Amino acid sequence: MLGLYNSLTRTIEAFESVEEGKVKMFTCGPSIYQRPHIGNYRTYLFEDVLQRYLEYGGYQVIRALNFTDVEEKSIQEAQKHHRGVLEWTEHCGRLFFKELQLLRVKPPTYNPKSSTSVEEAVCLIQKLLKQGHAYWYKQNVYFDPLTFKGFGKLAHLDMSRWPRVKKRFHKDTYAGNRWNMGDFILWHGYKKSDTVYWDTAIGRGRPAWNVQDPAMVLQTLGASLDIYCGGEDNLVRHHDYTIAVAESVTGKPLARYWLHGAHLLVDGKKMSKSRGNVIYLSDLLQAGYTSEDIRFFLIYGHYRKRLNFTYDKLKKTAEKLNQAREMIEIIQHAGAGVQESDGVVEGLIRRLQREFAKNMDDDLNVKKAFDELVRTLSRLTRLARMNKVTTKDAQRIIDTLKNIDRVVQVFQLHP
Repeated sequence: MLGLYNSLTRTIEAFESVEEGKVKMFTCGPSIYQRPHIGNYRTYLFEDVLQRYLEYGGYQVIRALNFTDVEEKSIQEAQKHHRGVLEWTEHCGRLFFKELQLLRVKPPTYNPKSSTSVEEAVCLIQKLLKQGHAYWYKQNVYFDPLTFKGFGKLAHLDMSRWPRVKKRFHKDTYAGNRWNMGDFILWHGYKKSDTVYWDTAIGRGRPAWNVQDPAMVLQTLGASLDIYCGGEDNLVRHHDYTIAVAESVTGKPLARYWLHGAHLLVDGKKMSKSRGNVIYLSDLLQAGYTSEDIRFFLIYGHYRKRLNFTYDKLKKTAEKLNQAREMIEIIQHAGAGVQESDGVVEGLIRRLQREFAKNMDDDLNVKKAFDELVRTLSRLTRLARMNKVTTKDAQRIIDTLKNIDRVVQVFQLHP
């Protein structure tokens, strides 16, 4: 049975969907104000592997991946490029999906946007105001976390540190991994200098980031999800805000399983423009690596452990993948004139599938699953060279690998 590490309970739990045979999964999407880098894609790749492995296990996966296209950073970036905010974010969104396709990430069932869920966000704010979780202050609306029982449960926040003096935080996002100990904004009331706003039932303005995601979740997947995913940075402020808003309104747990992927570092340091160490997908493609090489590097390290990128490490993982492909090619051409297979072959074919499932069931351990697969392939390759693998055996091996490649998408064996 598939076991997943649940950030909410901090334990590996056996996965069981709410509805038999169906999984509702929300993958916390990007703020599309700039070009994504390879660190951004690591999160979406672990989520893609999760979705593909659930489907490999027979589940139907309904997934939403949202775009935050209206918030302070997107507004500022659009102004910098002398473009309208929706025009600019549409451009960034197209690039994002184009590169996801190169990395063989499945498109989501739904792709809601902040700009197209304003009505849902306003509806949530109205309910929160009525319930007493939210309040008006100087044309803005804020959420008081102390009104929500269990606030901070995902990040396991120590609420005894919460200040007695009321504080309000006005921005959509804040840099760093520090908690804002106070009330967070839900609605930016209109100011004369504003260029992005809507006329709504609660007045002119725009929804803050903290209410946009709950609105998009409820708009597409409803009140109770199976899995909610994101990067580890979402454990500070963001996902606990989402829980507080959604669960205050619905009265139901937002998701049963919460999964968070760790960051990608470059030469041991966080990627940033100020350090000049930001790496884009096009940089690696221009350096001669294939999209499969890049995908493999980003999924080979366990998703919950930080992965350190260096060009030397990328080269070594690409070589490891190419060695596996070479063995697969030998097996593909094996069997001509071989009348009887070695008795060991049958057991090795079964082992390919058994070990893959065993390791993937262990919280998506792609590295161990791949390494075990290579060891088995090596034995099968030796038997093929010794003319102990029949054409029928070879086809069964390739069919097994094709099924595995439905998940990992790196062997170029796609039907």
